[in-house]
Amino acid sequence: MTQPEVRAKLTLDATVSPSEDPEKVLRAMKNVVGESECETSTDSHSARLVTEDPRALAHVRDQLRDRHVRSAARKQMLLKSSGRSTSLILNRQAAAASVVALCGSPDESPLGPVNLVIESERIEAVMDWLTAYAG
Repeated sequence: MTQPEVRAKLTLDATVSPSEDPEKVLRAMKNVVGESECETSTDSHSARLVTEDPRALAHVRDQLRDRHVRSAARKQMLLKSSGRSTSLILNRQAAAASVVALCGSPDESPLGPVNLVIESERIEAVMDWLTAYAG
């Protein structure tokens, strides 16, 4: 299955605790999207990464495939789908190690999760492509 010919915007957000370096949190978020062009911002309490680079979506798809969590990701995205967006909750410590690990709730990531929001005019096609078993 080839990547859908649709644009998708990925936004990753995380809180930053007083004991954390905001740049390290941002680096973990960059690991989620791989070698893609992105805009970033940090302050003492939060970190944000935004990208519309198709390579970011492909990197997330590869991680979901490699971690064998496509069906769990699909279930979470369907539950959190609203209009033209959906979201996933990711474990921040796993992201720091360049691994996309899903969390069922924010409590499953001790320092707080990375929240990934995916927006697209064709969100169903994006979800189908991200979680497809063929191709």
